Amino acid sequence: MFDKIEELEKTYMDLEEKVNDPDIIANQEKWQKLMKEYSALSPIIEEYRKYKKVEESINEAEEMLGDSHDDEFRQMIKEELSNSKEELVQIEKNLKILLLPKDPNDEKNVIMEIRSGAGGDEAALFAGTLFRMYSRYSERHRWKTEIISSNASDLGGFKEICFMISGEGAYSRLKFESGVHRVQRVPSTENGGRIHTSTVTVAVLPEAEKVDVNIDMNDVRIDVFRASGNGGQCVNTTDSAVRVTHIPTGIVVSCQDEKSQIKNKDKALKVLYSRLYEFERKKHDAAISENRRQQVGTGDRSEKIRTYNFPQGRVTDHRAGITLHKIDAIIDGDLDDIMDVLITQDRAQKLKESMEK
Repeated sequence: MFDKIEELEKTYMDLEEKVNDPDIIANQEKWQKLMKEYSALSPIIEEYRKYKKVEESINEAEEMLGDSHDDEFRQMIKEELSNSKEELVQIEKNLKILLLPKDPNDEKNVIMEIRSGAGGDEAALFAGTLFRMYSRYSERHRWKTEIISSNASDLGGFKEICFMISGEGAYSRLKFESGVHRVQRVPSTENGGRIHTSTVTVAVLPEAEKVDVNIDMNDVRIDVFRASGNGGQCVNTTDSAVRVTHIPTGIVVSCQDEKSQIKNKDKALKVLYSRLYEFERKKHDAAISENRRQQVGTGDRSEKIRTYNFPQGRVTDHRAGITLHKIDAIIDGDLDDIMDVLITQDRAQKLKESMEK
């Protein structure tokens, strides 16, 4: 491990020179690319240098311990030595985590799809609640939210809604949200005060670029039709809505939120690229690793991942094994406590697998 880190340190020092070179700074495109590599290595090198510093202090303390005959001084050195060795073990663990292969999609934007499941109108209302929750979470991280397509229900909320979240590290934090979200509450449509249980499915896809997946446009059928629903001028009077069908896989994407047929087509194709990218990625992962299904955040929509219990004011994440009694804050986008646990679990699982190889 340390041989690898020493090689990375040489690369880091070389990058450090380059990002401070005036000629390279003048070429912003090149400078930004190098700066991204430099920033990615910084946490590893900083932790490694901390490791070497602590290791050096341990060696010095052991020398002092061998030279001293003062019992009180020796006891003090032993305590410092014990603390330093514990710190060294923790730093080594941190380095192993930092060296784990990163998910290549972590820095991508996210396409999220929320669909009402069991529960009729109440499920649609909760789909709207989840959309607001993720929108508020995005605001907290200064990410941008843009609706791609939506199908509103009669009583409010959404039968389904597809939207993009753009921002640094969006996928790295939101990728664990895929699955079935269950809500337990008294619906606004319920007169008897009975608690209903409804479900909503959430799918999280990394935004795919054209270079990530190859689509033969001969395999794609594009249909246009008249948009329906509550729209402004032109929405219900022109064939602006677009339906894109990928014939080999049967994947269908519809978009009608924009007045422009061209804009709707662009948005629909963007979703198609991401769905196909995820389709191929899952097929590849299943082929190389059966164990992946057991990891946190597999994205399996049949998996019940979280329960929102409004009468008791609690939210339980079934994968993280935690229950938080702050449902109002979570619904308002305060999701980091849950996501931090899921990220930690995911890293621990990957670290365990890497050590077993």
